[in-house]
Amino acid sequence: MTPTLVRQHLPHAGPSSRADRGARARDWAEIQERMLVPLYEAVYERLEVGGRTRLLGLGCGSGLALLMAASRGAAVTGVDSSSPERLALARERLLPRDRDTGPGAGIRIVSGSPRDTVAQGVPAYDLVTAFEPIGCVAGDSEGLGSLLAEAAPLAGRGAPVVLVGWGPPERCSTSAVLRVATKLADPLRGAASWRAARRDDLEDVAQRAGLRPDGSGRVSCPFGYADVDSAVRGLLSTGLFDAAAAATDQAQVDKEVAEALHPHLRRDGTVWMPNVFRYLIARTP
Repeated sequence: MTPTLVRQHLPHAGPSSRADRGARARDWAEIQERMLVPLYEAVYERLEVGGRTRLLGLGCGSGLALLMAASRGAAVTGVDSSSPERLALARERLLPRDRDTGPGAGIRIVSGSPRDTVAQGVPAYDLVTAFEPIGCVAGDSEGLGSLLAEAAPLAGRGAPVVLVGWGPPERCSTSAVLRVATKLADPLRGAASWRAARRDDLEDVAQRAGLRPDGSGRVSCPFGYADVDSAVRGLLSTGLFDAAAAATDQAQVDKEVAEALHPHLRRDGTVWMPNVFRYLIARTP
């Protein structure tokens, strides 16, 4: 299994830097994004991603999953509308100055929606991935169904579409830390805002998007950090704590997240949280 413990990170200027979108995007790329590497590897291995694969990555962020697929020879297109800062990092990672040759050939990074990836002469995709996990906050799957419905017609008939969700709370140590976000964002409804992942979450989203479920799997993805500060920065870079920071203040969020991490602090100062994620393979009509 690919290790996910982050042992090095660039220094930042403290709590104020966490409100800086560029700094947060770097925290995501340098600390948090790699936590799902075992999941990416498992999916690509199962679907035999390689030189004949044309992949569309939805919500591609700073592009690590795309980079891994491209290293297998796949032609990859990433699309994202949520963070221009993460997308800029994806372009730095994946697109060399000469895009016609070298490792960047066959790679596209697009800001916008799946329809914005359509280009004349470009064949249909044969794999669509949506690697951002759902199932930790009430309503976090609402936008995914429409995104998948828009992307499905761009893929060939029967093409696999991969969705990802958090595993059951008892197998996800990080779920207790994520509860801090809902508690601070709305103290009166905090418990209601938290919703444990359900067995059929991914199947429900796939079916609403007109996709046919066709297999699933579970992958261990421990979250490992060099220290508590690195863990706080990594978790805050996900965006899951933004509403909490807006409802209280950043210092309060930092403090409570750090306190929630204490049970996962090891003697050497590192933070280790075992988690399990589930993926679903669905098929286009």
